[in-house]
Amino acid sequence: MVNIYLVRHGKTMFNTIGRAQGWSDTPLTEAGELGIIELGLGFKEKEIKFDRAYSSDSGRTIQTMGFILSHSDNEGIPYRFDKRIREWCFGSFDGGYDGELFDGVLPRIFAENGSFNGTFPDDEKIANAIFAVDTAGWAEPWEKLSGRIIEGFTDIAREAETTGSKNIVIVSHGMTIGSFVKLINPELPRPRGLDNGSVTHLTFEDGKFTVGLVGDMSYRTLGNQKLNALQN
Repeated sequence: MVNIYLVRHGKTMFNTIGRAQGWSDTPLTEAGELGIIELGLGFKEKEIKFDRAYSSDSGRTIQTMGFILSHSDNEGIPYRFDKRIREWCFGSFDGGYDGELFDGVLPRIFAENGSFNGTFPDDEKIANAIFAVDTAGWAEPWEKLSGRIIEGFTDIAREAETTGSKNIVIVSHGMTIGSFVKLINPELPRPRGLDNGSVTHLTFEDGKFTVGLVGDMSYRTLGNQKLNALQN
């Protein structure tokens, strides 16, 4: 069985000012770096040794992984990027303010086509709505988006299982992680608002994922306590 520690990347410039990041990229802020240092120290305190590491090919996840591995004493393990576990692409809305897309454009689309009933639509409707209004032609319809998310994480887990890995760490993105959890366990509520540096626990065995604790902040809390103790 493979234990999977699925991490949302550290807080970035765009996260801080409320912009939709998608496939565009900004670096971690100073506070974002500190949060991931705390995460790494939390893993270290729990004596978690990773056999392999994976992330998307976005700069913010690569930067996050560097801090995790160095501060958890896991440097030098096999590590590779996989573009299939990137964030959703928002096409021409990449880099725009979250409010413009999620509180403005999308609700108008859903109201116009009669699909808004007071609760926010599911991922499929959101993805297809973004695809429909994207003037750049970069956004992905739900079939393509969900397919590459499932394929990417499944291939990673299978590789880890084949190589005999017990513990792996993956750094991905908030909406991608939320979609993935819902895809592998439709009975669970769709995770929203996952904190930067949070950990979603999964296991993989015989081709099947099992979802554990979602959005766990205990490692960061433990690392924060350790960091404060070192500074005092």
